[in-house]
Amino acid sequence: MIRISQIQLPVGHSRKQLESAICRKLRVSDNEIKSVKYSLVKKSLDARNKDKITYNYVVNVEVDNEEEILKACRKSKTISQIQEKRYQLPKQGTEKMNVRPYVIGSGPAGLFAAYFLAEYGYKPILIERGEPVDKRIKTIEDYWNGVTALNPESNIQFGEGGAGTFSDGKLNTGVNDPKGRNRLVLQTFVDNGAPKEILYMNKPHLGTDVLSEIVKNMRKKIIANGGEAIFNTRFIGFSSSGGALDSIKLESNSHEYEVDCNNVILALGHSARDTFKALKEAGIQMEQKAFAVGVRIEHTQEKINKAQYGEDYEKKYADLLPAADYKLTTRTEDGRSVYSFCMCPGGYVVNSSSEPGGICVNGMSYSGRNGKNANAAIIVSVVPDDFGSSDDPLAGIEFQRELEAAAAQAAGGKIPVQLLGDFMDGRVSKEFGSVKSAVKGDTAFADINDILPDVVAESIKEAVTTFDGIIQGFGDPDAVLSAVESRTSSPVRILRNPHFESNIRGIFPCGEGAGYAGGITSAAMDGIKVFEEIYSRYKA
Repeated sequence: MIRISQIQLPVGHSRKQLESAICRKLRVSDNEIKSVKYSLVKKSLDARNKDKITYNYVVNVEVDNEEEILKACRKSKTISQIQEKRYQLPKQGTEKMNVRPYVIGSGPAGLFAAYFLAEYGYKPILIERGEPVDKRIKTIEDYWNGVTALNPESNIQFGEGGAGTFSDGKLNTGVNDPKGRNRLVLQTFVDNGAPKEILYMNKPHLGTDVLSEIVKNMRKKIIANGGEAIFNTRFIGFSSSGGALDSIKLESNSHEYEVDCNNVILALGHSARDTFKALKEAGIQMEQKAFAVGVRIEHTQEKINKAQYGEDYEKKYADLLPAADYKLTTRTEDGRSVYSFCMCPGGYVVNSSSEPGGICVNGMSYSGRNGKNANAAIIVSVVPDDFGSSDDPLAGIEFQRELEAAAAQAAGGKIPVQLLGDFMDGRVSKEFGSVKSAVKGDTAFADINDILPDVVAESIKEAVTTFDGIIQGFGDPDAVLSAVESRTSSPVRILRNPHFESNIRGIFPCGEGAGYAGGITSAAMDGIKVFEEIYSRYKA
């Protein structure tokens, strides 16, 4: 197979223009395109030159006379011969599985582990403490609209699809992937309703509206393949003997019961604080993990578009360009890392709390990314030394709780918001300026300086000044901050051996909550890794 890179075309180009460019690279005439079978590998936007924004392509090409074409193009640095790598399962094990496997948590890690266990005949039982996604959507919207109080069991953090279901739905990842699991994740999403473009877009995303349908379709396939999905049920503990798992304990409608289980995948998510506590008390080995905390910042999407595409982007490109995004990172004078996280073009800030008495926020976009504002987390790295305890593996959780409690207290149980200029000067805002906050949930003005640790607040101020030099207008005094962004990743890592097991055999910590992933795709890939381990041990 031939791979062609660095095909550069103007935005708004036609399919014919792409095919002509492929033919030019191959040194064949345009009328020979019918004999060329091509597929897109990557499509990325290059906006470095605002006067000539382009799409860059990488394509794979199949032709009958491959050797002749490669010989003719041997001096080209953009044409090469490749062997396409395909995902392959490990050799299946032969040990008999006497008890069906359980998967705790239906976020990306748990969902993908259960999906492939079901596909290959293991009939997994998927346990989710929250509601099915349709009921979950209504529960969350009722909370945002003040119709009902927070449901600690079904909210932004808990419920079918996990926290990622209510996000921008980004699917890019920096994980090294020699085995092709990333492609498998994307293809599985496509098989369950995602648009095919996620297979080749440089920064693929789905949006919460699309994700909610995909997770529902995946659950239906798990059931169709012999698995089960049980909602409104919590994992509360386990029993073991000789260092191996014997059973797990579950709770539903205040009723506790125990089921035989020799293999359980713990895909808990990063907010399962009560479960982390129960696991610690049961002797599961875990440790503190660095993460990051900070705020959400909102600008108008128009401002970000102009900064990234040029002041006259509407005149030049009209509807040809997507809502612009950004990724920013810096290091403060005292060595703290500060960076943007989960940037949501055309998105919303959302109340993502999961415990009464605490407030935290996240960002969310729909697939169209057509909201009036752009938002992103601006977060500062925090390490175990910041948590106040060097020996308690759950100290990072208490650190989060203190911040979230301070946020709730500062704004009377609502989301604290503040104009950036007022945050820089340490005063409570009185009204919104040119940026009208787009928030799902009630808000109140407060001084976010009183919520964040001094080192975090000062690091954000220093970073915003730096970022303003990168994106013109980023330091707009009317930009709106919301607090507190505290659930960026798990503050805990559950230790596991090279076979993905904890210190109790048969317990497989998995995904972002266990400390082994950092987003939808990497969590799904970790779920696949654990599925592979079980597949390599047991026959279905």
